[in-house]
Amino acid sequence: MPILGLFCISMDLQKRLFILCLFREIPKNGHMSKLSFHESKGGEIMPSAQVLESKKQIVADLTEKMKNAVAGVIVKYEGITVEDDTALRSELRKAGVEYGVIKNTLTKRACENAGYSELSNVLEGMTAVATSAEDPVAAAKILKKYADKVESFEIKAGFVDGKILDAAGVNELADLPSKEVLIGKVLGSLQSSLYGLAYVLQAYIDKSGEASA
Repeated sequence: MPILGLFCISMDLQKRLFILCLFREIPKNGHMSKLSFHESKGGEIMPSAQVLESKKQIVADLTEKMKNAVAGVIVKYEGITVEDDTALRSELRKAGVEYGVIKNTLTKRACENAGYSELSNVLEGMTAVATSAEDPVAAAKILKKYADKVESFEIKAGFVDGKILDAAGVNELADLPSKEVLIGKVLGSLQSSLYGLAYVLQAYIDKSGEASA
């Protein structure tokens, strides 16, 4: 059976005695694992270097995603059910959209690093960030569908091609045809033009042949 250890820290003995008790399992080798916190000069319990490094990595990853994205959307992550959230994440993943709920303080730093500092103004409450590296419409279109379904799940702002969009701008973006539809229309238009050109050329060839005869 593992033994529970009691770890106590005494701070500022002249003015007050502050005791921090942490119950941790002692491994079989008898040594306590390192604590995740350390005491600062002011007597506050501060996160360890490992925690700070983890936060830096989150900021760096989100910054990179925002810089490489053709579009992104920030939503108010509230009121959505587990079932809807699961379906939402599945749709976004299939569309190649990166999506996650991140602390506002970390998202703010990433926005500033990526050149979207104005988005910091909408970072209140629990928020989620979606970024798309290829399709400029996919994130807005999918998130708008769920925002229309869940009243408290709101679109706050976004960006496309380096430009900041407010909620209305994101909704307008969501109403545009998807990348696949646009490609289909362009290909259809090109195909129609080629058919027309082929018809004209064939008619010219036939006419030239009749004249030679």
